[in-house]
This record gives sequence, structure tokens and C-alpha cells, in this order.
Amino acid sequence: MNRTEVRDALFPRCPIRNVLSRVGDKWSMLVLFTLENNENIRFKELQRNIPDISQKMLTLTLRTLEGDGLVARKAYAEVPPRVEYALTEKGKSLLPLINNLIDWASNNMEDIISARTRYLLT
Repeated sequence: MNRTEVRDALFPRCPIRNVLSRVGDKWSMLVLFTLENNENIRFKELQRNIPDISQKMLTLTLRTLEGDGLVARKAYAEVPPRVEYALTEKGKSLLPLINNLIDWASNNMEDIISARTRYLLT
């Protein structure tokens, strides 16, 4: 299976499964969030902003997000070559939802950790 295939063969047209398979991985939301705060950012600068991502994973994540129309890649005909990444309008439309999820996580993380601890102690 290549990276453009839907992972769930039983429900290939399910919108929630398709969206979660794209942005629910370890890196996609971090890349989108970083691009929100940095318009037209170069690869190395993006990598510096997410220090624990490898070059290979950042490349793969950017290609996947570009393939889904969430990120735009612009290459300049210069020496040395320069490539910049930015959110598309579709990518920008996803940001309020990501920010709501971040707010929810921030507001509820303490309670979730407490519930996990209680659960593990029973």
C-alpha cells in the first residue's frame, strides 16, 4: 500500500476515516500548526521548529499534505535552489478545528491524567 491509498478497505468513502488517516498521525498536525505561524517557510526552518522530526518524516509528511491540497510547495529557479512551504486555503480552513482541539486538550489534560491514574490503580 502506498501513502496515497486509503488505509481502511472496508470503508474507503468514509470522510472521518480518511481525514483521520491524514492528519491523525504523529507529525501532520504539528506541521500544519507550525505553518500557521510561519507563512512561506523553508524546509530547514520548518525542521528547526519541529526538532524531533527526521528529515525523511518531514519530507513524507509535507508530500502527503501537499497531495491532499493542505500545503503548497513553491520552488524558485535560483542557485542554490530555494523551496518554500505554505498553507493553502483548504489548509487554513482546517486550523480553527486544530486550534479547538488544542484548546480542549489544554483545558482537559489534567483531568484526563487523573482519570488514567485512577483507572490504573483499580
